[in-house]
Amino acid sequence: MGVTKPRLPRLTDARPGLSSLANLKPENHSAPPLDAARFGVLGTPLPITSYAELTKVCQEASRRPTPFALEFTNTHIVIMRRCDPGFRDLTSEYDYFISDSTPLTWCLNLQGAKMRDRVYGPAFMRECITNTPGEFSHYLLGGSPECGARLREVFKQRNPAVRFIGSWHGNCLADGTLEGRADREVVEEINRLSPDFIWVAFGDTKQVAWVKKHKHLLRRGVVLTVGFAFDSNAGTKPDAPMWMQRLGLTWLFRLATEPRRLASRYFKYNSLFLFYLLWDGLRGRAFAKSA
Repeated sequence: MGVTKPRLPRLTDARPGLSSLANLKPENHSAPPLDAARFGVLGTPLPITSYAELTKVCQEASRRPTPFALEFTNTHIVIMRRCDPGFRDLTSEYDYFISDSTPLTWCLNLQGAKMRDRVYGPAFMRECITNTPGEFSHYLLGGSPECGARLREVFKQRNPAVRFIGSWHGNCLADGTLEGRADREVVEEINRLSPDFIWVAFGDTKQVAWVKKHKHLLRRGVVLTVGFAFDSNAGTKPDAPMWMQRLGLTWLFRLATEPRRLASRYFKYNSLFLFYLLWDGLRGRAFAKSA
């Protein structure tokens, strides 16, 4: 197992465009099929899928000769794409946006999606790594060295065949750049090791910026931006109990555990989400998949 450590201590009102199979860039045309053209919320297309189906899609995508990117999408991401053209462009390298949010899944079900559950990033990471054979390899990008070590321990217990072939733990800047020489060295290491799954956890906006800045430099692999999934699965931060998750109250639990970091963000973006559901809904645009 190779572990690369960092060398340093380590609104505008515009509607988003479609980033899905219906409008994939030429280099992404071989993405495995999920139907991202039928449903959406506030201009973000959201395919209907499940943990098992998405695991299979990612395994198939990992065998492609080009990189493939998934964003586990919450209301924060949807609102930023709805309101900020610059952020919408920042997310243009993603092949799919997956509903990571219970309120988003409720919105999809109002359209007839009939989803039994969201596909929650931390739970998907567990499902995918636990049920993916040892022939597939994994790379961890983000989080602390302690968190990374604990993740490898946890997943080795769940799936003794799991192969973590590399990792980098350190800070990502707001523009998606890693500290110091690591920005270039991490891409070189990923291309040299050629992992099938590249799990990225820098937090919502930073990990999106990293994908925008680096996806075209990667030779292959499935890039999954999963944010809180590292801390949740490593046990370094608590996750909401299942009853709160089912009621769409994960945000409230996280707010209670990290009020100083999350209070202003949740107040702003939760309020904007409700406002734009009403505002766009009055014009028949609440469930738009594109501009």
